[in-house]
Amino acid sequence: MTAIQAGGLTKRYGGQTVVDTVDLQVEPGRVHALLGPNGSGKTTTVRMLATLLRPDAGSARIAGYDIARETTEVKKRIGSVGQFHAVDPRLTGLENLTMFGRMNGLPARQARTHAGELLERFDLGAAADRLARDYSGGMRRRLDIVAAMVVRPAVLFLDEPTTALDPRSRNQIYGYIKDFVKEGTTVLLTTQYLDEADRLADSVTILDSGRVIATGTPHELTASIGGGLDLIADPRRRHEIDSVLTGFGGIAAPPGDTADETEKTAPLSYSFPGAEIPLLPILRALEEAGIEVHDIGRRRATLDDAFLALTGPTARTHR
Repeated sequence: MTAIQAGGLTKRYGGQTVVDTVDLQVEPGRVHALLGPNGSGKTTTVRMLATLLRPDAGSARIAGYDIARETTEVKKRIGSVGQFHAVDPRLTGLENLTMFGRMNGLPARQARTHAGELLERFDLGAAADRLARDYSGGMRRRLDIVAAMVVRPAVLFLDEPTTALDPRSRNQIYGYIKDFVKEGTTVLLTTQYLDEADRLADSVTILDSGRVIATGTPHELTASIGGGLDLIADPRRRHEIDSVLTGFGGIAAPPGDTADETEKTAPLSYSFPGAEIPLLPILRALEEAGIEVHDIGRRRATLDDAFLALTGPTARTHR
């Protein structure tokens, strides 16, 4: 039985179609990543699948149950972690998880015992009796995810679960997700970190303007991309470098969050979808433009390259 099956899923607000005939299929015990630029319909799609929004057209089944006609059965089989904290900051970690257990039908004593066991398992046992408002950002996010797993769901929806977390907290959550999948839970993940999708996902769907524009494994999506080119040069001449590289079919990756154009050298990256990278002609063109290159090299295509090639160079921010 397919864990998630959607056909023609559509949602409109006023005269605008935000999700447009989306088809989706996820096999049990897999991680499927849903990617796309801002406003591409990712969160709306997840909210429909989680029975929080009713589709205007199309249908979907979760663990064999119809999201519109068998909503109660679907809710019994899913867990959901949204972009914002769901736990009550006025309660302790133990009280939060006990409450979620009671909401899912566990008797009071069993809910409290199970809550304690989960806190220990997910390295929150020492903070069990602390108020959630006193948790760090990473601890609260872990508590959110554990709350969704109080009654282990068949399908877990994770909407940008690691946004704004430090690398250590992100790695902890990656480990939890892998454990959940080993235990049989199917995960539908939206993320703004493409390396996260590359690392975790068995398969990927990319949305743009509410429509599916690509689906496949990370390897299948990157295999269709020619590759990438990384170079170190003066970032103050980036526009000139961009002009040269785009003339050879390159797509510039936007500067990173820590880009500093006062520096004399900086790494710059370009994608070359579906084409060989003409390295020597590029070097000659840069030299003719008077641009000094301190280092340059080809690299294998990444999911970032595939995303840029499919959605365009302005779509690097894709929350």
